[in-house]
Amino acid sequence: VAWLTRSSILYAGNDKWCLDPRVVLLANTKTQYSIQIQDVDVYDEGPYTCSVQTDNHPKTSRVHLIVQVSPKITEISSDISINEGGNVSLTCIATGRPDPTITWRHISPKAVGFISEDEYLEITGITREQSGEYECSASNDVAAPVVQRVKVTVNYPPYISDAKSTGVPVGQKGILLCEASAVPSADFQWYKDDKRLAEGQKGLKVENKAFFSRLTFFNVSEQDYGNYTCVASNQLGNTNASMILYG
Repeated sequence: VAWLTRSSILYAGNDKWCLDPRVVLLANTKTQYSIQIQDVDVYDEGPYTCSVQTDNHPKTSRVHLIVQVSPKITEISSDISINEGGNVSLTCIATGRPDPTITWRHISPKAVGFISEDEYLEITGITREQSGEYECSASNDVAAPVVQRVKVTVNYPPYISDAKSTGVPVGQKGILLCEASAVPSADFQWYKDDKRLAEGQKGLKVENKAFFSRLTFFNVSEQDYGNYTCVASNQLGNTNASMILYG
């Protein structure tokens, strides 16, 4: 009896003919002749022949070894920052046997299903709503899918979403609020008529956060009443809104 591959003899009887230490003889009895290949590699794939030599009729039986490999993502795009309206190309390369299926998903509150079933994801004229994380999934039937994510940051100029005029009696505390969305975050400045209000000005406090600026008057006087302008700016542009502090 013997076990053979396409190009070599592995075992003949009890004698080992190959040098590979992973191949071992499990059984050589009158009813069974078995070998084992440990730590299987993709190069082990192919036909294996069991040959039984008898006085009368030599017989052979062939079995084909199919080696499966779990999916693995070998290459994926880096995180990217792009201005609104630009084009984005994301790439996700994966290996496995059988070849894995690759899908892209946008991880956002509105995410529904896949947006691409391909290694490549192309987004033309990207909008601010399309910012966020994109998840690449590689799957075959061998193991659980593997996933990796790419962060896409979409930059856009400031947009002031809320700026209301406010009525405050003399002697009371008054607040003017300016809310603006922007990426990168907006820088805020306040003006009364054409005069810029400085941080730490007597009786005033300016608080700037990522998405809003708050102008506080601790003790409103008649001189405080009037027209105020909030200016929000980043490197992509600026915008302003006017509001009135009245009695």
